[in-house]
Amino acid sequence: MRLADKVALITGAGSGMGKAAALLFAAEGAAVAVIDIDEAAALEVAREITNRGGKAFGMRADVSNPADAERMVEETVKRFGKLNVLYNNAGIEGEANLTARFSVEGFDRVIGINLRGVWLGMKYAIPHMIKAGGGSIINTSSTAGLSGVKGGCAYAAAKHGVIGLTKTAALEYGRRNIRVNAICPGPIATPLLERIAAYQKSREVTVESMGANTPMGRPGAPEEIAKVALFLASDEASYANGGIFAIDGGQTAS
Repeated sequence: MRLADKVALITGAGSGMGKAAALLFAAEGAAVAVIDIDEAAALEVAREITNRGGKAFGMRADVSNPADAERMVEETVKRFGKLNVLYNNAGIEGEANLTARFSVEGFDRVIGINLRGVWLGMKYAIPHMIKAGGGSIINTSSTAGLSGVKGGCAYAAAKHGVIGLTKTAALEYGRRNIRVNAICPGPIATPLLERIAAYQKSREVTVESMGANTPMGRPGAPEEIAKVALFLASDEASYANGGIFAIDGGQTAS
């Protein structure tokens, strides 16, 4: 198994891409800390893993809260003895509005979860990874981290920031055998994309129609992102560090 004897902490693991990754990582031998703001969802995914014979526990945490971020890391190490993989996946779409009309509260909330949360996860996980002799950190950015997004100034700013954090940490910790990479998903069929589609005024805008605008003509599946995350978490990606991986059906190719 590709993650045998490894311990992975995944945020936003109660649904969507995080859930798909939690199930896949566990199937590949990892003990998984299933972290989500929705405690019931986190516990349910952890139950699903243990029912299949894997190792997992579920826990509620607000990744933008330093105390919660530290606690989720400490609890993972307490239960499983170490931490090898951190997948900073939690994120929200947030408010949709033009830049000059965007609320201060809405901006701060998106930055807090989507950017500060990634930094906090790394802040508290890296010391344990150093003790373990290294590890892999995977951060969820977005195609919105590679271009602008009308109506999504905070989301685009946060996701661009995630790329900056990823590259910086990769430079800082590569010689400690800690690899830091980012995934930039395009339109993926998740609850988040469904909410984004619902913001549109036209009923013709759906998850499927958003995916139809990619060269592959369809939205991606959460499992397709999870497989990329699995590669980056595994020793097969031993020379991948500071990489920014656009998994978007070719959306950003032009």
